[in-house]
Amino acid sequence: MTPILQHTFYQLAGAYCSNSGMMEQCLAEIEKQYSGKKRHYHTLTHLENLLTELTAVKAEIRDWDTILFTLFYHDVVYQASKNNNEEKSADLAAARMTALTVPAECIARCKQQILATKSHQTDADYDTNLFTDADLSILGKDAGTYTAYFKNVRKEYSIYPDLLYKPGRKKVLEHFLNMSRIFKTDFFFNRYEKQARENLKMELNLL
Repeated sequence: MTPILQHTFYQLAGAYCSNSGMMEQCLAEIEKQYSGKKRHYHTLTHLENLLTELTAVKAEIRDWDTILFTLFYHDVVYQASKNNNEEKSADLAAARMTALTVPAECIARCKQQILATKSHQTDADYDTNLFTDADLSILGKDAGTYTAYFKNVRKEYSIYPDLLYKPGRKKVLEHFLNMSRIFKTDFFFNRYEKQARENLKMELNLL
């Protein structure tokens, strides 16, 4: 795990928990989960990129601690063959946050934010919109970075042949392209919307 992620987690958890062993145990679990052999995009690098994106809008975020817990736990459970990863990630987050004596309100908000990454729809909570936008920021990166991203996603779904993968991926891409706005907040819309649409169309044409 990179020093920045490690420092961020200890500073975050340390605000609620004085048990260093518990904090080390939680961090070790996070590192193990995101370093799994079947992961190619949903890795620790993804978490670090997310932290960079969210730090850029920190002044707009009302509850920074909850956002950070969401960052660390939103993909902690990830199996390409399952459709309940968000629910399981939210449950695991709640269990670990409870062990770290994080307040119940914070835990509830974190669970809600993790579940919001399942559909990436506009939410009544502005922090949630900032998080889900940051989670999608990869869509608006330069063409080379985006290409590496969709190739890594394909590797995560390597258990499926093209016959099954391509129609499913096409549906995902068309879902985003049919949205009036991919990015819900002005900050991320202005920064990534145009390039994201170009990237999605490029990938769609390659399927």
